[in-house]
Amino acid sequence: MSNLKYRIALILGLAALSLVALTPRNTIERVKRADGSIGFDTVKRVPLKRGLDLQGGMHMTLELDETDRAIADKSDAIDRSLKVVRTRIDEFGVSEPVVQKVGSDRIIVELPGIDDPERATQVVQKSAFLKFQITDKTSALERVASRLDGIVREKKLGTRTVTAAGDTANAPGLKALFSDTGKRADSAATATDGPFSRLIQPTGVPGIYAVMTTDMAELDSYLKNPDIQAALPPGKEVRWGADTLVTAGRAVRSLYVLDARPIITGDYLTDAKPTQVPIEGTVVEFQLNNEGGRRFRVETGKHVKDYMAIVLDDRVMSAPVIQSAIGTRGQITMGGGSLQAASDLALVLRAGALPAPLRVAEIRNIGASLGADSIQAGITAGLIAISLVITIMVGYYRFSGMLAIAGLVLYVLYTMAALSLFGAVLTLPGIAGFVLSIGIAVDANVLIFERIREEIVHGKTVRTAVEEGFRHALPAIIDTSVSTALTAVVLYQFGTGPVRGFAVTLLAGIAASLFTAIFVIRTFYLIWLNRNRTAEALSI
Repeated sequence: MSNLKYRIALILGLAALSLVALTPRNTIERVKRADGSIGFDTVKRVPLKRGLDLQGGMHMTLELDETDRAIADKSDAIDRSLKVVRTRIDEFGVSEPVVQKVGSDRIIVELPGIDDPERATQVVQKSAFLKFQITDKTSALERVASRLDGIVREKKLGTRTVTAAGDTANAPGLKALFSDTGKRADSAATATDGPFSRLIQPTGVPGIYAVMTTDMAELDSYLKNPDIQAALPPGKEVRWGADTLVTAGRAVRSLYVLDARPIITGDYLTDAKPTQVPIEGTVVEFQLNNEGGRRFRVETGKHVKDYMAIVLDDRVMSAPVIQSAIGTRGQITMGGGSLQAASDLALVLRAGALPAPLRVAEIRNIGASLGADSIQAGITAGLIAISLVITIMVGYYRFSGMLAIAGLVLYVLYTMAALSLFGAVLTLPGIAGFVLSIGIAVDANVLIFERIREEIVHGKTVRTAVEEGFRHALPAIIDTSVSTALTAVVLYQFGTGPVRGFAVTLLAGIAASLFTAIFVIRTFYLIWLNRNRTAEALSI
């Protein structure tokens, strides 16, 4: 009797734990708010994760971008890119994403619950190569400005008509904005009337120039010309700033001339996190490892009072003055950038730079309505399956069939709780696997019941027939369950997201069916036999 009490206590205890595991609770999830913004909100729901096909989201195919240069070993580049993309997606806050290599030159990314493809694409594609460079202190660009003007005239690169003096209507406005700094600049070294030089204006800060946003396209076309690039000062790089400033009602973008050799790169970065401070606004605080901190301290110590440009993907994020030697910590000022933009930047910095550029070959959005229809169809299929099982089991095995149905109720409860506790993702194939496992769950009962029938036919007592039926049916039940479980393990190991969902629900169902068929149903029989000690017949 004491053994029976322990059995009952175990069954009820697991049932209670299962109910607790399936109790709706508050969780923090990415949601789309009423104003259209994406953020993290607290929602109350059953802790069962839904896959891409059930809750909607986006499917993205990435491939190597060889526009600028050919990639020799595509497979190796994809393998290394896969690690970076997977790290970024994991930190993106997506529940159960799928990131996998397809062939030798493609990556598949599936993001359940995401309907902001632009932001997700930027996070995945961004190179995130960080460099720290000192701004030019030698006025190198001014010294070659006349030569650059000559190349523009000679090659007829300009798109505007230039007067005899070389000025345009835009040039006086630009000069007027920086008239004071223009007076402080070395006028002997600065040409301001040429087709190239008229577009830039010294700001008084070494290596930093102002360019009207209306002139950016023209100047950028000059800077991309091979002849202009060959004439630029050696050992220097020209980079655009990331932010546009409005001065006296005019939009201006900064142009930086930097020392080509970086004092340090983001290879030494170990952590980055976004924050907001009262003066600088939104910033990304970063931390370097010990070696990087040591190098950074030595290099910045050599350039105290110089301007250091923080360059991300060839864009200057900011150029603060080095007040003293900097160690392992620093920050990137985002200016007017949002906290979400800072979060995305910190994310890609932590994940590291892509070893090769990627481009989006295909992108598809999956609507949530499709998921709702799939869930409803899955529930309908499950109810039909359970109804048929109940009808067949009760109609054929009578009282014993009713015990099997009681065990099936616990089986459903245990299986759903297991999926919840292990964080499994419920997909449409997963629902199909669950419906299939309902039939598998009673399959073990059929083996046991048929064996009990044989024992009763051979003249055994009811109690003995029950004991012998379970004992002789056990090897066959274990063999079939193990073979099915091995198949599910293979599917999980080598399958993709939906196939894995099917495998997980199948494995959970097999474990639950073994417990309910061998332990729970036998306990039900023991309870009945304990109350009917003199029973001579069994409804089976």
